[in-house]
Amino acid sequence: MFAQECDCLEARWYRSMNRIVEPLVRAGFGSPTILWPGVIVVETIGRKTGRTLPVPLLATQIGNSLLVSTVRRKSQWVKNLAAHPKVRYWKDGRRHDATAVVFASQVKTQPSAQLSPQLARLLVLVRPYSRMYGGGVALLTPRRSHTKERSTS
Repeated sequence: MFAQECDCLEARWYRSMNRIVEPLVRAGFGSPTILWPGVIVVETIGRKTGRTLPVPLLATQIGNSLLVSTVRRKSQWVKNLAAHPKVRYWKDGRRHDATAVVFASQVKTQPSAQLSPQLARLLVLVRPYSRMYGGGVALLTPRRSHTKERSTS
C-alpha cells in the first residue's frame, strides 16, 4: 500500500513539474548544445490511448542526433517511443521531426541498421545505464518533414 502511494505521489510531482518546465523548454530555455546537455520536449504517441503526450527529457547533442533519457524509472515514454518511433521535439524554441531508436531494458529493440556504426556502438555503451537504473535511452535522428520533401521533389 505504501509503495503505491509513493508511486502516485511521485507521478503527481513529475506531472506538476512538467507543467512548469514544458512551456519554458518549448520557448527555447535549457536546450542542449554540442558542448552542454539540456532539456527538450518530445511528443510521444500513447501506445494504448493514441493521444499525443509531451515529455520533457534530458538530451545530449551528438552531431545532428540527440541522445535522450530521463531520471524517472517508471515513465512510459520509452515504450511509447518504441511503439511509435516517428516523433516531434522542441529544441531552441523550434519544432523538429525525428525518428527514435529506443534502447532500454524494458523494450526489446536493437540498434537500427540505418545508424552509423559509431551511433550504434554508442547505444550499446548505454546498455549498462539502462540495466542499472531501469531508465530508458533513445537516439533521435532528424528526418525531413513532409513539406520539405515535397518542395525538393
